[in-house]
Amino acid sequence: MRLQSRTPNASRTPRTTRLRAAALIGSAAMVVLALQNGAATAAPEHTSGATALPLSASARADALKSAQDAAGSTARELGLGTREALVVRDVIKDANGTVHTRYERTYAGLPVLGGDLVTHVAKGGALKGVSKATSARIAVASTDATISAATAKKSALAGTDSATASARKVIWAAGTKPVLAYESVVKGLQHDGTPSELHVITDATTGKKIYEYQAIDTGTGTSEYSGTVALGTTAAASSGGFDLIDGGRGGHKTYDLNGGTTGTGTLFHDADDAWGDGTPANRQTAAVDAAYGAAVTWDFYKSAFNRNGIAGDGKAAYSRVHYGNAYVNAFWNDSCFCMTYGDGSGNSHPLTSLDVAGHEMSHGLTAATAGLKYSRESGGLNEATSDIFGTSVEFFANNSADAGDYLIGEKIDINGDGTPLRYMDQPSKDGGSADYWSRNVGRLDVHYSSGVANHFFYLLSEGSGAKTINGVSYNSPTYDGSTVTGIGRAKADQIWYKALTTYFTSSTDYAGARTGTLQAASDLYGAGSAEYNAVAAAWNAVNVR
Repeated sequence: MRLQSRTPNASRTPRTTRLRAAALIGSAAMVVLALQNGAATAAPEHTSGATALPLSASARADALKSAQDAAGSTARELGLGTREALVVRDVIKDANGTVHTRYERTYAGLPVLGGDLVTHVAKGGALKGVSKATSARIAVASTDATISAATAKKSALAGTDSATASARKVIWAAGTKPVLAYESVVKGLQHDGTPSELHVITDATTGKKIYEYQAIDTGTGTSEYSGTVALGTTAAASSGGFDLIDGGRGGHKTYDLNGGTTGTGTLFHDADDAWGDGTPANRQTAAVDAAYGAAVTWDFYKSAFNRNGIAGDGKAAYSRVHYGNAYVNAFWNDSCFCMTYGDGSGNSHPLTSLDVAGHEMSHGLTAATAGLKYSRESGGLNEATSDIFGTSVEFFANNSADAGDYLIGEKIDINGDGTPLRYMDQPSKDGGSADYWSRNVGRLDVHYSSGVANHFFYLLSEGSGAKTINGVSYNSPTYDGSTVTGIGRAKADQIWYKALTTYFTSSTDYAGARTGTLQAASDLYGAGSAEYNAVAAAWNAVNVR
């Protein structure tokens, strides 16, 4: 069964059109109050009213609490079962007064995996629609498991090098029918040294493995130097000198793991606030690149979307460099809310490039919003989101040492012939990524299934055919031979961000991504606008219809 988000303009029942859930109204009231107090301002460059308003940390906390306080009445108004409950994850208020509230669900006190939903409520309180990860009614015959948690853990450990796993009872709702299950988490190392956090879903009645996905989101980049850059640092009052703590961007910290693979390592410290020398032999150089990438990514999200930090709460992630020995990768881990970078082949090519930082931090954005599961089509959309925003961070930086492009990992030379890791204009040029959607896309590694969305984003931004951008030549084809006219990367960014944060859910697939981005384009620019039509044309061009 192909799961997808419902369009928020789906047909309404008389009951849902009367939705006046106090959680939603309360959230709206808190946001309005914040606006009156100057805590948030609308982005003036957008006039449609669908742009999300920024909130101070305290206003956001109040909005979340208000929504949670009335989650029970919201659940009843949505027609959920008596054993179901809603847990608020996020509240977004648009300039036009629409409130988008994202919820997780529980059933009889058990977490419902794949049961997340987002309500969209107009300024006056009327329900505009609900985006659901599943349309199935959440119910199971019994919450008593036939197999034990120990049996589920043993099954999850089979075929891994790990010795221990945790297990909890859940309702698995991402399949064709909700079932009682165990979610086991197996931690260890992947084949290349990347930490592993494998989530295995086991049917609690039959003992059969239903699903598994990797929770450590990985990416690759290059040891590139962005020239002389400004860094946010903090004077160390007690010891003198300076710490690599960016107080102006949520307190982002950069640590030296010094070859270790656990913990945070040692916070970088310098006597004269002059960091690194541009060579990998100086341990501070990788830290400069990581800290600079984190700063530019923070600034990009603030400038483009008025987002205050990756999670929208004004708090920074942190970075760890010099992970392991000759580790040729970088990764995001949501459990520590941090980015980690290896030193590359021969420990001489740290993977701390600007686009890698943007890519990894954007995994944090996805985790804080849609929570796209890192497997199958949703996993491809997760990876594509990081490629999309990592690329946009690179363009935003406007750094002459690394001009923006639609190539991923172009300087790492992982292939030994100067070619990039991935291409957004024609993903199949890497030898593994998909240019177009097919029924087999979900079977690919998520770094390859991401090609469909990467291609869509390139076409939406720049259009099809041959062109040269910042000295790089592109020639993007289309599935149906059509000609696509781009709307510019800035508008494409807005549409993807809006869809991710308000319409995508954990199980959104490519069909659901088309629905969500069309709704986002309608919200931002109007149904039938040039931007809306371009979104439809770009999805058609990658065979998502």
